[in-house]
Amino acid sequence: MGSVTGRPCVFVACVLPPAAAEPFRDRYDAVFNATGRVLTGDELVAGILGAAILVVTATDRLDAAMIARLPASLRIICTYSVGTDHIDLAALAARGFTLLSTPDVLSESCADIALLLMLGAARRAVEGLALVRSGTWGGWMPSQLLGSDVHGRRLGILGMGRIGRAVARRARGFGMALHYHNRSRLDPALEEGAQYQPVLQDLAIVSDILCVACPGGGANRHLVDAAFLDQMPAGAIVTNISRGDVIDDTALVERLQDGRIAAAGLDVFAGEPAIHPAYRTLPNVFGLPHCGSATVETRREMSRLLCDGIDIVLAGGRPANLVL
Repeated sequence: MGSVTGRPCVFVACVLPPAAAEPFRDRYDAVFNATGRVLTGDELVAGILGAAILVVTATDRLDAAMIARLPASLRIICTYSVGTDHIDLAALAARGFTLLSTPDVLSESCADIALLLMLGAARRAVEGLALVRSGTWGGWMPSQLLGSDVHGRRLGILGMGRIGRAVARRARGFGMALHYHNRSRLDPALEEGAQYQPVLQDLAIVSDILCVACPGGGANRHLVDAAFLDQMPAGAIVTNISRGDVIDDTALVERLQDGRIAAAGLDVFAGEPAIHPAYRTLPNVFGLPHCGSATVETRREMSRLLCDGIDIVLAGGRPANLVL
């Protein structure tokens, strides 16, 4: 994969839509995964040979064993994601690779999805769609598909980072009372009136609706567990736009089944696409297939950010989206 044009060689291991592939094609000698699926480890290693830059995404697992197989010709790894829980950062750092990610540019589209999840779960959208599409809808009735209001309720945001704050901005338009939990409190200017809950369980107590927006993996695995869910108000709603493993699926499913939690709006799942089977059948689960950032504009901007970062690194600079 040596360059004959003098431009850097890039291997894009993830399958990108045309709008997202264009920046890489325009700037570099780029080779793309044309299989339409996630590559095997052997395929990924074969594709990298001769390349200086590798582009992966959250479905490409770069564990220590995989990182040990990466060729010495590689200089920069780009992950087409904000999260890095699919990458062994210590192993990557030990080999001296540079890692870039895509912060900021997908915050707004993910926050849009968060509101969709809240509304879809609260207003029983799964059941409503099924009623219309089945042809069994008999017309309007006062008692039909009674859901719950989103406006005026207390929203608990678990993880008040860029995406969490974008969710908060939208929630203010619904007149929601905002609470959040982080490892540390934000500057008051960033809080914009949201109330900090330093104890995780205290966030549960005030969350009529919960929005999970913190990173996954590590210490955050199963932060939302049985104890957390049982502290939430009766009839609460749980939504997740970050990583599926933050929620204990068994605990949430049990409470969705017995009505302790009224509904869930989920865009991410542990083990996806092999998700907990109950999520496929429970009528009070409004589920989406991990499409929080799935807009043409956001996909293109994610690629542009990575390309800008690559150019800065190659010029000896330090880009804002540098992870390692």
